[in-house]
Amino acid sequence: MIAVIDVTGNNLTSLVNAIHQLGFDCVLTHSHEDIIKASHVILPGVGAAPIAMQALQDHKLVELIQQLRQPLLGICLGMQLLFEHSEEGDVKGLGLINGNVQALSSTTGFPVPHMGWNRLNWCQNSLLQNGLGAADYVYFVHGFAVTVGEHTVASCQYSGEFSAIVQKNNIYGMQFHPEKSAETGLKLLNNFLMLEGVC
Repeated sequence: MIAVIDVTGNNLTSLVNAIHQLGFDCVLTHSHEDIIKASHVILPGVGAAPIAMQALQDHKLVELIQQLRQPLLGICLGMQLLFEHSEEGDVKGLGLINGNVQALSSTTGFPVPHMGWNRLNWCQNSLLQNGLGAADYVYFVHGFAVTVGEHTVASCQYSGEFSAIVQKNNIYGMQFHPEKSAETGLKLLNNFLMLEGVC
């Protein structure tokens, strides 16, 4: 069973439908028991970092998430929460990956938020890349991002280069929305869900 952490009240129908389309069962939950038992855990996020972190704290999920050993995937804001700190509201993150989330630079021709399709540039080998090519496009909606670092496995170029996919041990993050990224997104999501769990 896949646990999709649901604490912000956002519409997660597209993500749930994508998981079901791939042939996996999932549950929207903030139950500690469900999350601990899950083979894979997904932390989606839409909105602002301070509100999302407060919701995790209200449900006493911060420490639980920090202790997970099964594959964990943060999506969009959920990926940003995996890091130590976010400029958005000057909020402390989960600290699972070293680094800080910064506002995207708004320059001529590159409005913020960054919305639309953009290309993945693979930097390191990853099991998430199985079945994908060298120039796959995915769908972004975000105004904050993480610079490229040691845990970046794929980057994206907009007003500057930022991390599109990160990976550290059992922790994975996608800055884009795989559930809205057509076949490429489904392949990435399937590759994550096919990772061997540790539980």
